[in-house]
Amino acid sequence: MRTLATVIFFCVSTLIFQHCRAEFDKTNDKKADLTGKTSVEKHGKLSVSGSFLVNEKNEKVVLKGVSFGWHNWWPRFYNEGAVGTFASDWNCSVVRAAMGVTPQGGYLSDPQLALDCVTRVVDAAIKNGIYVIIDWHSHAIRTEEAIGFFREMASRYKDFPNVIYEIFNEPERDSWEDVKAYSERIIGEIRDIDPSNIILVGSPHWDQDLHIVADNPITKYDNIMYTLHFYAATHHQFLRERGDYAISKGIPIFVSECAGMKATGDGPIDREEWQKWLEWMSPNQISWVAWSVSDKNETCSMMLPSASSDGNWNDREIKEWGQIVRKELLKQ
Repeated sequence: MRTLATVIFFCVSTLIFQHCRAEFDKTNDKKADLTGKTSVEKHGKLSVSGSFLVNEKNEKVVLKGVSFGWHNWWPRFYNEGAVGTFASDWNCSVVRAAMGVTPQGGYLSDPQLALDCVTRVVDAAIKNGIYVIIDWHSHAIRTEEAIGFFREMASRYKDFPNVIYEIFNEPERDSWEDVKAYSERIIGEIRDIDPSNIILVGSPHWDQDLHIVADNPITKYDNIMYTLHFYAATHHQFLRERGDYAISKGIPIFVSECAGMKATGDGPIDREEWQKWLEWMSPNQISWVAWSVSDKNETCSMMLPSASSDGNWNDREIKEWGQIVRKELLKQ
């Protein structure tokens, strides 16, 4: 009996081992399929299908990453090393270059600095195989200046599937009628050069009036999405309900800026409300970008002033909000 029991035990153990080994090999094979493939290699050129962002195979795609702070105040982070670290160590599939327009040192007063910062980030994103948002970081309509900028960007990057154009960061006081007219003008200028890369469109009141957009969307162009911005300690269920309404009307949403504290960028992080937002975005398959890569003495700044400009940060250089974002990104 002991011999029979030993044989049975050996056989069962062997079967269990073989099953576990097979599952291990399948997992490794799955990882191997992805190993060495960047986000852009996996997904290629993006487009919009219904209310979803999709890849070249028409599969739904969710991008997640971080936004650099205003270039005119934190140009030190606008470099290849920082982008490479976000791609490899933070697992970002997208970064956002927030090009300030009107403040001192912004695009209007120092266009060369602005272009240098933006192109460094875009070129680094292309090199690292991730997507990149070129963000016209303005709160007011500047049509002619935006036309000049986006025509230059489209001419330079029209052949790269990595690039996403965000044509108006956060309209504040402009009506949707005015924002829509501006957006149609800028989209037309971009499409004259770049016929298909994704374009992100803002909505009034800091990208919160999606319910108004949903009733009167832009219909002239394809591959456009509408931005929603939230700060979890300020924006609660009411804004998610606006998002739900927009989704019910077929509006494609992209959260190009978000964070866990108050809309001022300061104050305590509301982890509970941040989690509610994550749980809302996930089933709706909405891409999101967290604010911001900067070193200001406020909650939303992810880095300490002592942090390296060129990436390869250790935990002692990353503030609480940055740690939360990185942990979430590593789950992708």
